[in-house]
Amino acid sequence: MLDSIKAPWFVRLWITKVSLLAILLALASTSQGLPKSNPVPGGIVTIPVGSDVNNKPEAFFNSRPVAVVKGEGKLAGQWVAVVGLPLSTKSGNHEIRVNGKGKNFSVEPKDYPEQHIKLKTRKHIDLSEADLKRHRGEKKKAQAAFKHFETTLEPDLAFLKPVTGPYSSPFGLKRFYNGEPRNPHSGLDIAAPTGTPIKSPAQGKVVLTGDFFFNGNVVYIDHGQGVVSMYCHMDRIDVKAGDLVNKGQPIGTVGATGRVTGPHLHWSVSLNNARIDPMLLLE
Repeated sequence: MLDSIKAPWFVRLWITKVSLLAILLALASTSQGLPKSNPVPGGIVTIPVGSDVNNKPEAFFNSRPVAVVKGEGKLAGQWVAVVGLPLSTKSGNHEIRVNGKGKNFSVEPKDYPEQHIKLKTRKHIDLSEADLKRHRGEKKKAQAAFKHFETTLEPDLAFLKPVTGPYSSPFGLKRFYNGEPRNPHSGLDIAAPTGTPIKSPAQGKVVLTGDFFFNGNVVYIDHGQGVVSMYCHMDRIDVKAGDLVNKGQPIGTVGATGRVTGPHLHWSVSLNNARIDPMLLLE
């Protein structure tokens, strides 16, 4: 309407500034990216747990602390528990404990497809005694990293995609190696050439790096309140334990280390020590 009557330049400039401000405010209001509830095994459930802004509740699921963040949209003005559901979660009624009191929610069933992978060597299937001992030691380190709960960081749950490339293997696949069943795929694979930069999807603190038997070169980042991400099969690692990383900061490059059939990034995301579908946190 104003354009049609040729508004003065200072009016048009004011409109432009107001429009830009509205865009910036909209982006700021969604920066935490509260995910939608997807109450299935490997999914997320968001549960309002209180509205007293001065007293942040403590919430637990399966005796593990869960992230509690400020709500957005319809949940604005409330504290919200963001609960990760392990792939092993049974459908039906479950409970979180909020300040010692129970709060119920329901989980729906989900059936994930199968994937059959043919490996040229059985090195990563029939482990020697030395390899088995190494794997057990690395598994303890990984478990400790996933249990990490950084209280000084508020998690940004609107993640960036960590690497450019197509999705090559989705989360939750029931995997078979050379016809033998293995644990389901607890991450998301992104295909990319060796050397492709990997970025941190959100701010956080590096809690573990290393060269692991199955996962190759790995990095674990705690984004706050038990939101932990893992990056596997890397060619190069550019960070170390204790480093603080920003959203979008390079942490290394794609590779083909560990048990792989080609270069790619295996990306896992864990909430309250439960591996969930990373797609649920992507912006």
